[in-house]
Amino acid sequence: MTDDKTGKGVMLGFERETVLLPVASLLPLKTLRPGTRESRKYAQILTSVRVVGLVEAPVVTPDPNHRGRYFLLDGHLRVEALKELDITEVECLVATDDETYTYNKRINRLAPIQEHRMLLRAIDRGVPEKLIAEALGIEAAAVRRRTRMLDGIGADTVEILKDTPCPAKTFDVLRCMAPMRQMEAAELMMGQHNYSVTFAKAILAATPEAQIVDPRKKKPTGERAVTSEQIARLERELASLQAQVKSVEETYGIDNLHLTVTRGYLRKLLDNARVVRWLSQHRQEYLTEFQAIAEIERLVPLATAAE
Repeated sequence: MTDDKTGKGVMLGFERETVLLPVASLLPLKTLRPGTRESRKYAQILTSVRVVGLVEAPVVTPDPNHRGRYFLLDGHLRVEALKELDITEVECLVATDDETYTYNKRINRLAPIQEHRMLLRAIDRGVPEKLIAEALGIEAAAVRRRTRMLDGIGADTVEILKDTPCPAKTFDVLRCMAPMRQMEAAELMMGQHNYSVTFAKAILAATPEAQIVDPRKKKPTGERAVTSEQIARLERELASLQAQVKSVEETYGIDNLHLTVTRGYLRKLLDNARVVRWLSQHRQEYLTEFQAIAEIERLVPLATAAE
């Protein structure tokens, strides 16, 4: 392969063929945190491997000091699931350069709307709901609920929230609002980085009845009824929160910058497998902390800092 601009050969990041390796020959470069095996993510991976097999091959690089042994660069949870299922061999991608490849901890996780679209595509292609449920480790009824998640949600609102971690239950609340109010609510949630059901219900409570799809769903009756005074207080609290966010922007910005630079430096440092190996052998406690900082997806939002 040749680079058109420089005329120099472009080195492949992986060997062209996968290799079948004994699971016992893979040496992890990081230790699993306590409670990882009890997490929902691990349970889904375990179920997926059991039902449909390994979808994504682990990434390894040869240990230059021990023939037949490989350092595991990516796929620690998948390999752990294989061990639990007593699977002794696994197809692996062999990295040709252990310093420059960016692994799964750098990618953006699948947003609920993206997952919804993937489920619909799989069902359209004839994949049974039962098989999807088994692969995801959930009930078939949950799969059906996820496929109906965007029913009654405006296209503009979907576009605003398509890359956000907005949970399915929040869409249930948005569905009670008219399309224009859905957009306003989505923009407000984006601005506050808050996609919780509680926040969505607060927006619904402050929504005029003219912008409610079914006004009977807006206000509970009896002791739980929302009064005009409560709505007014909610509006004041939202305005106060926005003012607090504005007031801390100047001091928060520089702190945020320092933390971002630090995180970026640690991520680059941990991209070097030789550094990771040295830390693993000589300073394991440092490696654990460095990995925890490097894996932070985003820093504390302004709204939290203002509290």
